[in-house]
Amino acid sequence: MSDAAKWYVVHTYSGYENKVASSIEKAVENRKLHDLITAVNIPVERVTEVKDGKTREVERKLFPGYVLVKMVMTDESWYLVRNTRGCTGFVGPNSNKPLPLSDEEVAKMGVEKREIEINYALGDSVRVIDGPLSGFIGVVDELEPDKNKVRVVVSMFGRETPVELELDQVETLDE
Repeated sequence: MSDAAKWYVVHTYSGYENKVASSIEKAVENRKLHDLITAVNIPVERVTEVKDGKTREVERKLFPGYVLVKMVMTDESWYLVRNTRGCTGFVGPNSNKPLPLSDEEVAKMGVEKREIEINYALGDSVRVIDGPLSGFIGVVDELEPDKNKVRVVVSMFGRETPVELELDQVETLDE
């Protein structure tokens, strides 16, 4: 049944995102609705902040006032989320029948980690297949799969230039 689960956006009072997320998770646990509501997410980014001459890393919410819920839409799951304290409703043209996020929207938000198969290693020749350097050929200089980054050294204007790309922006050369 969880195959039919889709991501929905829930609007909350400002500053209540964590409270709403934990309340939903607690209600799912208590009512044993793991098959209906599979995940609750508050998208955040890590930002380096300088304050009073001191630098520190803080988490900043990407969408303040919103919580993402992956669920199978039924009357019971809708009622549970909709009646959570601090929740003002689902985002969509009609809060009684919310629209799920499309797969493209979920991918752009980076909500779900997608698996990328890396079939190249350090020192391999690769072709850039996406972005402004599409079509360039270079050598893999550094790999960071956990950060979704690869550094490729390409020859540009007769000079070796390191370029940082995402893992899915390059492919191996067919030799």
